[in-house]
Amino acid sequence: MSPELLTIGMFGGLLLSILLGVSLAYALGAIAVIFGYLLFGVGGFYSIVTSTFGNMFSILLAAIPLFIFIGVALGRSRIADDLYRAFYMWSGKTNGGLLVGTSGFAAALSAMTGNCAASTLTTGLVGMPAMEKYGYDKRFVLGTIGAAGTLGILIPPSITLIIIGMITGLSVGKLFMGGLVAGLLVLASFILFVSIKSRLNPHLAPAAEDSHSLVERLAVLKSVVLPLAIIISVLSSIFLGIATPTEAAAVGVAAVIFSVAIRGEFTWRFIKSVTTQTATITGMVLWIVFGAGAFVSVYASGGGIDFMQDVLRAAAFNPWVIIITMQIVALILGMFLDPVGIILLLLPIFFPIVQELGFNPIWFCVIFQLNLCIGYITPPFGYNLFYLKSLSPQTPITKIYGSVLPYLAIMLLCGALLLVFPQILIQTTAFMT
Repeated sequence: MSPELLTIGMFGGLLLSILLGVSLAYALGAIAVIFGYLLFGVGGFYSIVTSTFGNMFSILLAAIPLFIFIGVALGRSRIADDLYRAFYMWSGKTNGGLLVGTSGFAAALSAMTGNCAASTLTTGLVGMPAMEKYGYDKRFVLGTIGAAGTLGILIPPSITLIIIGMITGLSVGKLFMGGLVAGLLVLASFILFVSIKSRLNPHLAPAAEDSHSLVERLAVLKSVVLPLAIIISVLSSIFLGIATPTEAAAVGVAAVIFSVAIRGEFTWRFIKSVTTQTATITGMVLWIVFGAGAFVSVYASGGGIDFMQDVLRAAAFNPWVIIITMQIVALILGMFLDPVGIILLLLPIFFPIVQELGFNPIWFCVIFQLNLCIGYITPPFGYNLFYLKSLSPQTPITKIYGSVLPYLAIMLLCGALLLVFPQILIQTTAFMT
């Protein structure tokens, strides 16, 4: 079978399977088995088994259930509620203050969970009642929550950045630092937009009427101590080179358990609930990893990856056109597929070409990740759009689409800024060894 026919068959079959509603993990695995047999007979299964066992023995993948545990445990405890109250008391007395606090809260959740769904849904469940109480515009609220929630896969500890490090061999610490810089840039842009829009249209985000003394606001800061300790324990151990991402994740789990225990919430019911949900989510992620690994292994064995790389090289485009095209492909696929699947499918093809063209790989991968975030809120199929619909079932989906458009434009501008000025990311990650 020619590489051209293999490409059409495997990716066409994947598209058809997704349209028919087949789970991504099973679609990838089934297509790998079918085409592995068509190409090599029974011997084609060897590469599938080898790929799966190779992924199973990856020490980096051990960090995934640990970071998932952190996110689930925080979602089940009252730590998130107390953290939001601190943001609310310090930012609520200005126009748009609750939305500014909500954006900061979502970023803090992202730094503790590394997960978009957890960040978006928890932010909505905790923050929306307070903003509805003060008459905040529903579209303004939903757009802010949906956009800030996407930072869950960009701000470390991001599970997808760990998988990028596993696929490319890049330093996960440097990827985390690049994700942190890009995430804070996007967050600052969101806060600036919310502040300006609220000042120009105060009826959209009225100031909260509650009056809190300085003593009360200082007292509530104690609720920030535990989340801050969790974030610092994980990120500082990675950035300072004290621990690997997997070891840092274990430190984070210990910090979360300690935090929950001293609050008196560490019960048998809590343990059972958190471990069950952690196992469920971990299974979903790892099956996608195994399915995508098998898919890429068969595609590479059939000459597909070499074919796609030769097509890009032979196009004779300006190198920047190739880079931008790769980023656009990531953004479009981010509207339809899970980020883990996209990373495992595209980076084995794209990454060697990025290196050949002489571009900084950390810079490329962080912007690649940012485009996956943008895909999360891009109509009509972005994942976060449906999370928002679940938070506000009565809101028409078309209004949810409209609510995220300004933030979509902001994220695209941030991506363009990082693309045009690569030194922003290169210099901030260069000091790490």
